[in-house]
Amino acid sequence: MTENIIGIDLGGTMVKIGIVDPKNGILKKDEIETKIELGFERVVERICQKITEIVDISNVRAVGVGSPGSIDHDKGIIKFSPNFPDWNNVPLKAEIEKHLRLSVFIENDANSAALGEKWFGEGKGKDHIVVLTLGTGIGGGVITHGKLLTGNTGIGAELGHMIVDPHGPICGCGNYGCLEAMASATALIRYANEGRKRFPESKIFELEKQRGVLGAREIFDAYRLKDRLATRIFETFVEAMSVGITSIIHIFNPQVVILGGGMSKSADLFIPKIREKVDMRAIPSFLGTFEIVGSKLGNDAGILGAAAIALENL
Repeated sequence: MTENIIGIDLGGTMVKIGIVDPKNGILKKDEIETKIELGFERVVERICQKITEIVDISNVRAVGVGSPGSIDHDKGIIKFSPNFPDWNNVPLKAEIEKHLRLSVFIENDANSAALGEKWFGEGKGKDHIVVLTLGTGIGGGVITHGKLLTGNTGIGAELGHMIVDPHGPICGCGNYGCLEAMASATALIRYANEGRKRFPESKIFELEKQRGVLGAREIFDAYRLKDRLATRIFETFVEAMSVGITSIIHIFNPQVVILGGGMSKSADLFIPKIREKVDMRAIPSFLGTFEIVGSKLGNDAGILGAAAIALENL
Protein backbone atom coordinates (compact mmCIF):
# COMPACT_ATOMS: atom_id res chain seq x y z
CA MET A 1 0.00 0.00 0.00
CA THR A 2 1.19 3.49 -0.78
CA GLU A 3 2.42 5.61 2.10
CA ASN A 4 0.85 8.87 0.89
CA ILE A 5 -1.00 10.94 3.50
CA ILE A 6 -3.57 13.71 3.18
CA GLY A 7 -2.70 16.71 5.35
CA ILE A 8 -5.49 19.18 6.19
CA ASP A 9 -4.53 22.53 7.70
CA LEU A 10 -7.86 23.72 9.08
CA GLY A 11 -8.08 27.50 9.42
CA GLY A 12 -10.93 29.85 10.18
CA THR A 13 -10.63 31.55 6.76
CA MET A 14 -8.96 28.98 4.51
CA VAL A 15 -8.42 25.21 4.53
CA LYS A 16 -5.15 24.04 2.97
CA ILE A 17 -5.05 20.47 1.70
CA GLY A 18 -1.98 18.54 0.55
CA ILE A 19 -1.01 15.07 -0.61
CA VAL A 20 2.19 14.24 1.25
CA ASP A 21 4.84 11.60 0.64
CA PRO A 22 6.74 10.89 3.91
CA LYS A 23 10.09 10.97 2.10
CA ASN A 24 9.55 13.62 -0.55
CA GLY A 25 7.10 16.00 1.12
CA ILE A 26 4.14 17.63 -0.61
CA LEU A 27 3.24 16.12 -3.99
CA LYS A 28 0.17 18.27 -4.65
CA LYS A 29 -1.76 20.92 -2.75
CA ASP A 30 -4.84 23.10 -2.99
CA GLU A 31 -6.98 25.28 -0.74
CA ILE A 32 -10.59 26.33 -0.29
CA GLU A 33 -12.41 28.94 1.73
CA THR A 34 -13.57 27.50 5.04
CA LYS A 35 -16.97 29.27 5.00
CA ILE A 36 -17.73 28.46 8.62
CA GLU A 37 -21.13 30.11 8.23
CA LEU A 38 -22.26 26.98 6.32
CA GLY A 39 -22.08 24.91 9.49
CA PHE A 40 -19.90 22.02 10.61
CA GLU A 41 -21.28 19.22 8.42
CA ARG A 42 -21.27 21.27 5.22
CA VAL A 43 -17.73 22.54 5.85
CA VAL A 44 -16.48 18.96 6.25
CA GLU A 45 -18.40 17.84 3.16
CA ARG A 46 -16.76 20.57 1.05
CA ILE A 47 -13.30 19.65 2.32
CA CYS A 48 -13.85 16.00 1.45
CA GLN A 49 -15.18 16.94 -1.99
CA LYS A 50 -12.01 18.94 -2.67
CA ILE A 51 -9.84 16.01 -1.54
CA THR A 52 -11.54 13.64 -3.98
CA GLU A 53 -11.04 16.20 -6.75
CA ILE A 54 -7.27 16.41 -6.29
CA VAL A 55 -6.38 12.80 -5.44
CA ASP A 56 -7.45 9.21 -5.97
CA ILE A 57 -8.08 8.27 -2.33
CA SER A 58 -7.45 4.59 -3.08
CA ASN A 59 -3.77 5.63 -3.15
CA VAL A 60 -3.93 7.28 0.28
CA ARG A 61 -3.16 5.61 3.59
CA ALA A 62 -4.64 8.06 6.11
CA VAL A 63 -5.65 11.66 6.84
CA GLY A 64 -4.14 14.07 9.37
CA VAL A 65 -5.89 17.27 10.49
CA GLY A 66 -4.29 20.17 12.32
CA SER A 67 -6.88 22.41 13.96
CA PRO A 68 -6.68 25.39 16.31
CA GLY A 69 -8.30 24.97 19.71
CA SER A 70 -8.72 22.28 22.33
CA ILE A 71 -8.69 18.84 20.75
CA ASP A 72 -9.58 15.43 22.14
CA HIS A 73 -7.20 13.59 19.84
CA ASP A 74 -8.16 10.14 21.11
CA LYS A 75 -11.81 10.61 20.13
CA GLY A 76 -11.12 13.01 17.26
CA ILE A 77 -13.33 15.74 18.69
CA ILE A 78 -12.85 19.50 18.53
CA LYS A 79 -13.91 20.49 22.04
CA PHE A 80 -13.52 24.23 21.48
CA SER A 81 -11.86 26.45 18.92
CA PRO A 82 -11.78 30.28 18.84
CA ASN A 83 -11.77 30.12 15.01
CA PHE A 84 -14.98 28.05 14.96
CA PRO A 85 -17.26 29.55 17.63
CA ASP A 86 -20.14 27.11 16.98
CA TRP A 87 -17.97 24.00 16.87
CA ASN A 88 -18.29 22.77 20.44
CA ASN A 89 -17.55 19.04 20.90
CA VAL A 90 -17.92 18.31 17.17
CA PRO A 91 -16.88 14.81 15.96
CA LEU A 92 -14.50 15.88 13.20
CA LYS A 93 -12.74 12.50 12.92
CA ALA A 94 -15.99 10.54 12.56
CA GLU A 95 -17.43 13.02 10.05
CA ILE A 96 -14.39 12.89 7.73
CA GLU A 97 -14.16 9.11 8.04
CA LYS A 98 -17.83 8.88 7.02
CA HIS A 99 -17.06 10.66 3.74
CA LEU A 100 -13.63 9.26 2.87
CA ARG A 101 -13.53 5.80 4.49
CA LEU A 102 -9.96 6.46 5.63
CA SER A 103 -8.37 6.56 9.08
CA VAL A 104 -8.32 10.12 10.38
CA PHE A 105 -6.08 11.59 13.11
CA ILE A 106 -6.59 15.05 14.62
CA GLU A 107 -4.34 17.24 16.72
CA ASN A 108 -3.98 20.83 17.88
CA ASP A 109 -2.27 22.95 15.23
CA ALA A 110 0.69 23.92 17.44
CA ASN A 111 1.30 20.26 18.30
CA SER A 112 1.04 19.41 14.61
CA ALA A 113 3.67 22.10 13.91
CA ALA A 114 6.03 20.29 16.30
CA LEU A 115 5.38 16.96 14.56
CA GLY A 116 5.87 18.61 11.16
CA GLU A 117 9.30 19.84 12.24
CA LYS A 118 10.17 16.36 13.54
CA TRP A 119 9.24 14.65 10.28
CA PHE A 120 10.11 17.27 7.67
CA GLY A 121 11.89 20.26 9.22
CA GLU A 122 14.59 21.45 11.59
CA GLY A 123 13.72 18.71 14.11
CA LYS A 124 14.43 15.84 11.74
CA GLY A 125 16.66 13.27 13.43
CA LYS A 126 16.14 14.84 16.87
CA ASP A 127 14.18 13.48 19.85
CA HIS A 128 13.90 16.63 21.99
CA ILE A 129 12.20 19.51 20.17
CA VAL A 130 10.25 22.61 21.17
CA VAL A 131 8.34 24.61 18.56
CA LEU A 132 6.90 28.09 19.09
CA THR A 133 4.54 29.35 16.39
CA LEU A 134 4.66 33.15 16.29
CA GLY A 135 1.69 34.85 14.68
CA THR A 136 -1.55 36.46 15.80
CA GLY A 137 -1.03 34.43 18.98
CA ILE A 138 1.78 32.17 20.15
CA GLY A 139 1.36 28.42 20.11
CA GLY A 140 3.66 25.75 21.48
CA GLY A 141 4.48 22.11 20.84
CA VAL A 142 6.92 19.88 22.71
CA ILE A 143 8.47 16.57 21.68
CA THR A 144 10.51 14.74 24.30
CA HIS A 145 12.19 11.36 23.84
CA GLY A 146 10.65 11.37 20.36
CA LYS A 147 7.07 11.59 21.65
CA LEU A 148 4.61 14.48 21.61
CA LEU A 149 4.03 15.82 25.11
CA THR A 150 0.33 16.58 25.57
CA GLY A 151 -0.24 16.38 29.32
CA ASN A 152 -3.00 14.92 31.46
CA THR A 153 -6.01 15.95 29.39
CA GLY A 154 -4.25 16.47 26.05
CA ILE A 155 -4.07 20.26 26.16
CA GLY A 156 -0.57 20.72 27.62
CA ALA A 157 2.30 22.82 26.23
CA GLU A 158 0.37 26.09 26.03
CA LEU A 159 3.72 27.82 25.92
CA GLY A 160 2.28 31.11 24.68
CA HIS A 161 0.61 31.47 28.08
CA MET A 162 3.78 31.26 30.13
CA ILE A 163 3.81 34.40 32.27
CA VAL A 164 7.04 36.23 31.47
CA ASP A 165 6.11 39.48 33.26
CA PRO A 166 3.33 39.39 35.91
CA HIS A 167 3.09 43.19 35.62
CA GLY A 168 2.77 43.06 31.83
CA PRO A 169 -0.25 43.74 29.62
CA ILE A 170 -3.43 41.70 29.85
CA CYS A 171 -3.65 38.65 27.60
CA GLY A 172 -6.67 37.29 25.79
CA CYS A 173 -6.66 34.41 28.28
CA GLY A 174 -7.27 36.86 31.16
CA ASN A 175 -3.82 36.66 32.75
CA TYR A 176 -1.23 39.44 32.69
CA GLY A 177 2.16 39.32 30.99
CA CYS A 178 1.83 36.07 29.04
CA LEU A 179 4.40 35.55 26.29
CA GLU A 180 1.55 35.90 23.78
CA ALA A 181 0.53 39.26 25.27
CA MET A 182 4.08 40.57 24.93
CA ALA A 183 5.59 38.99 21.82
CA SER A 184 2.86 37.95 19.37
CA ALA A 185 2.11 39.96 16.22
CA THR A 186 -1.01 41.22 17.99
CA ALA A 187 1.14 42.53 20.85
CA LEU A 188 3.61 44.24 18.51
CA ILE A 189 0.79 45.96 16.63
CA ARG A 190 -0.69 47.11 19.95
CA TYR A 191 2.66 48.60 20.99
CA ALA A 192 2.89 50.44 17.66
CA ASN A 193 -0.60 51.91 17.98
CA GLU A 194 0.17 52.99 21.54
CA GLY A 195 3.18 54.88 20.17
CA ARG A 196 1.36 56.75 17.41
CA LYS A 197 0.91 60.02 19.31
CA ARG A 198 4.46 60.17 20.63
CA PHE A 199 6.15 58.94 17.43
CA PRO A 200 3.86 60.14 14.59
CA GLU A 201 6.78 60.32 12.16
CA SER A 202 7.82 56.71 12.80
CA LYS A 203 8.80 54.71 9.73
CA ILE A 204 6.33 52.08 10.95
CA PHE A 205 3.48 54.34 9.94
CA GLU A 206 5.15 55.32 6.66
CA LEU A 207 5.30 51.63 5.77
CA GLU A 208 1.73 51.15 6.94
CA LYS A 209 0.61 53.92 4.59
CA GLN A 210 2.61 52.53 1.65
CA ARG A 211 1.43 48.93 2.11
CA GLY A 212 -2.05 49.52 3.48
CA VAL A 213 -1.44 47.21 6.43
CA LEU A 214 0.18 47.32 9.86
CA GLY A 215 1.72 44.06 11.00
CA ALA A 216 4.85 42.58 12.54
CA ARG A 217 6.60 42.82 9.17
CA GLU A 218 6.22 46.61 9.06
CA ILE A 219 7.64 46.90 12.59
CA PHE A 220 10.60 44.63 11.84
CA ASP A 221 11.30 46.44 8.56
CA ALA A 222 11.23 49.79 10.38
CA TYR A 223 13.66 48.36 12.94
CA ARG A 224 16.04 47.52 10.10
CA LEU A 225 15.86 51.23 9.22
CA LYS A 226 16.85 52.09 12.82
CA ASP A 227 13.47 53.63 13.64
CA ARG A 228 13.17 54.64 17.33
CA LEU A 229 9.68 53.32 18.02
CA ALA A 230 10.38 50.10 16.13
CA THR A 231 13.59 49.67 18.14
CA ARG A 232 11.66 49.98 21.42
CA ILE A 233 9.09 47.44 20.28
CA PHE A 234 11.78 45.09 18.97
CA GLU A 235 13.69 45.22 22.27
CA THR A 236 10.49 44.47 24.24
CA PHE A 237 9.82 41.52 21.92
CA VAL A 238 13.36 40.13 22.26
CA GLU A 239 13.30 40.51 26.06
CA ALA A 240 10.00 38.63 26.41
CA MET A 241 11.06 35.90 23.98
CA SER A 242 14.40 35.39 25.70
CA VAL A 243 12.76 35.07 29.14
CA GLY A 244 10.26 32.56 27.78
CA ILE A 245 12.80 30.52 25.83
CA THR A 246 15.19 30.39 28.78
CA SER A 247 12.40 28.88 30.89
CA ILE A 248 11.60 26.42 28.09
CA ILE A 249 15.24 25.33 27.98
CA HIS A 250 15.40 24.88 31.75
CA ILE A 251 12.17 22.86 31.82
CA PHE A 252 12.46 20.68 28.70
CA ASN A 253 16.21 20.56 27.96
CA PRO A 254 15.58 20.47 24.18
CA GLN A 255 18.12 19.89 21.45
CA VAL A 256 16.46 22.60 19.40
CA VAL A 257 13.92 25.41 19.84
CA ILE A 258 12.28 26.13 16.49
CA LEU A 259 10.50 29.43 15.84
CA GLY A 260 7.79 29.11 13.20
CA GLY A 261 4.62 30.94 12.16
CA GLY A 262 4.32 34.07 10.05
CA MET A 263 6.75 36.12 12.15
CA SER A 264 9.55 33.60 11.53
CA LYS A 265 10.10 35.26 8.14
CA SER A 266 12.12 37.83 10.12
CA ALA A 267 13.96 35.17 12.14
CA ASP A 268 17.33 36.28 10.74
CA LEU A 269 16.75 39.61 12.49
CA PHE A 270 15.71 38.47 15.95
CA ILE A 271 17.15 35.00 16.58
CA PRO A 272 20.75 36.21 17.10
CA LYS A 273 19.51 38.81 19.64
CA ILE A 274 17.32 36.26 21.44
CA ARG A 275 20.15 33.73 21.54
CA GLU A 276 22.49 36.31 23.05
CA LYS A 277 20.05 37.06 25.88
CA VAL A 278 19.19 33.38 26.44
CA ASP A 279 22.90 32.59 26.81
CA MET A 280 23.12 35.33 29.46
CA ARG A 281 20.15 33.92 31.40
CA ALA A 282 20.55 30.16 31.07
CA ILE A 283 22.10 28.06 33.81
CA PRO A 284 25.71 27.38 32.69
CA SER A 285 25.20 23.61 32.47
CA PHE A 286 22.63 24.17 29.68
CA LEU A 287 24.94 26.28 27.52
CA GLY A 288 25.95 24.52 24.33
CA THR A 289 23.17 21.92 24.63
CA PHE A 290 20.59 23.59 22.39
CA GLU A 291 20.03 25.51 19.17
CA ILE A 292 17.50 28.26 18.46
CA VAL A 293 16.52 28.27 14.79
CA GLY A 294 13.81 29.51 12.46
CA SER A 295 11.48 27.09 10.71
CA LYS A 296 12.14 26.52 7.01
CA LEU A 297 8.79 24.91 6.22
CA GLY A 298 7.20 28.28 5.36
CA ASN A 299 3.67 28.25 3.96
CA ASP A 300 3.70 24.44 3.82
CA ALA A 301 4.15 24.04 7.58
CA GLY A 302 0.42 23.51 8.25
CA ILE A 303 -0.03 20.79 5.62
CA LEU A 304 3.19 18.98 6.56
CA GLY A 305 2.33 19.20 10.25
CA ALA A 306 -1.12 17.76 9.60
CA ALA A 307 0.34 14.89 7.59
CA ALA A 308 2.85 14.26 10.36
CA ILE A 309 -0.04 13.71 12.82
CA ALA A 310 -1.14 10.70 10.77
CA LEU A 311 2.42 9.47 10.24
CA GLU A 312 3.09 9.63 13.98
CA ASN A 313 -0.04 7.62 14.78
CA LEU A 314 0.61 5.05 12.08
